[in-house]
Amino acid sequence: MALALRNEGAKVNSDINVTPMVDVMLVLLIIFMVITPMLQKGVSVDLAKVNNPTPMADADKEDALIVAVMRDGKVFFGSDQIAPDQLTAKVKDRLASRTDKRVFVRADARAKYGSVVEVVDNVRSAGVDDLGLLTEQRKSTPNAPAATPAAPSGGGH
Repeated sequence: MALALRNEGAKVNSDINVTPMVDVMLVLLIIFMVITPMLQKGVSVDLAKVNNPTPMADADKEDALIVAVMRDGKVFFGSDQIAPDQLTAKVKDRLASRTDKRVFVRADARAKYGSVVEVVDNVRSAGVDDLGLLTEQRKSTPNAPAATPAAPSGGGH
């Protein structure tokens, strides 16, 4: 009499099916691609780059008052385009119910100096206590040589 030998391990499929995981990842990628531009409030401005910026965490708050000056001289209060001479009245209206009278200016690095000064003057005339000029941190190259003046070499004749 022979014993029947069963080989159950040969029937097990140990391959991982990654298709459902890839489907979920693609859906998440699409969702994040659609939502990310909506998270940026205001208008996109190419800010000036500086070596030693002062951190202004209040500019990232939801209720922060931000005035943007574009390269071509257009002025935006929040995400609404307005004329520079109407800025004083709009800022006064928004500051009337606030105790923190702080406004942030996001000026394009290539905006005309006169446009930025006009915006700053209009914001100041609205009764703003604190005005912040927003900038970006300049990216430093890690292997850049230090800028030290070369010492003159003395030659003996």
